[in-house]
Amino acid sequence: MSPTTVSASPQKSTTVRSFRVPRAVRWAFAAGGWLMPGTTLRRASRLFATPLAHSHRRAWEADVSDCRVGQVESGGRTLTTYTWGDPAAQPWVLFTHGWSSFGLRCRPWVEPLRQAGYAVVSFDLPGHGRNEPAQTNLVECAGAVAAVARWHGPAAAVLAHSMGGGAAALAIRDGGLQAGRAVLVAPAADVLAAGHRFGRMVGLREPLVEGMFRQFERQLGVPVASLSVHAYLPRFGMPALVVHDLEDDEVPWEEGERYARLWPGARLLSTRGLGHHRIAGDPEVIAAALRFLRGEPVGERVVSSPNLPFGIA
Repeated sequence: MSPTTVSASPQKSTTVRSFRVPRAVRWAFAAGGWLMPGTTLRRASRLFATPLAHSHRRAWEADVSDCRVGQVESGGRTLTTYTWGDPAAQPWVLFTHGWSSFGLRCRPWVEPLRQAGYAVVSFDLPGHGRNEPAQTNLVECAGAVAAVARWHGPAAAVLAHSMGGGAAALAIRDGGLQAGRAVLVAPAADVLAAGHRFGRMVGLREPLVEGMFRQFERQLGVPVASLSVHAYLPRFGMPALVVHDLEDDEVPWEEGERYARLWPGARLLSTRGLGHHRIAGDPEVIAAALRFLRGEPVGERVVSSPNLPFGIA
């Protein structure tokens, strides 16, 4: 499916794919929310913060024969890194994967980027991939992005998918990631919205979702709302391309549109029919991103949408 730019506000999918959660799990959370709210809240918080096990299985099954596997320390944890080319001698691109994914998810991008003259560095976020299984959060993931970036110095570009987009943006905000350009594919923009989607998906009552946020704020020491990108994107200056599918049923298109609208000078490329996962490896999306990295205009400049109230001109 070819990427198609849009300038109007089309019909968008905001469906949450609840069929992924077994009915018994939804019943347990729904009943537990009334009968054992404290225990249910703790279980929900743990589930929300724990990457799915397939992240580890797929990472260990993936071929690493064509890259250098290394390690970087971040926040007391060891992160597995993957490198193609020489970031010390070539402009390099940092790839940041999404939630319950793994660093080698970047494989469709490696050869096109290498042919364009870039070295490529990817890594497994905390608790993901070949790293030790663990709970994690957006702040810790942003720290991991910064740790890998500091190891190699300023990047020519950062390429991030899904939650990795939020982690990369937070690392840019805090000064840990310096990059000439940013390409964000189906980026998640709003921690609060993600938490509410999770609550609906597992059948968690709204008061317990709010309790989950309060618990996270105690752990992180910052308001959860301050992690949502509309709080800081207007201060960004580097060129950015946001690519998002209109039929994304995991991270709604509106969140990508928010990045493009609030990030000064950013451009939006909307696709249809690629969903949340296929878009991350689609050949035409990759080709469009490479044109953007060459400095060519890609996508459209979004200034406002009538159904999204906090746009800027």
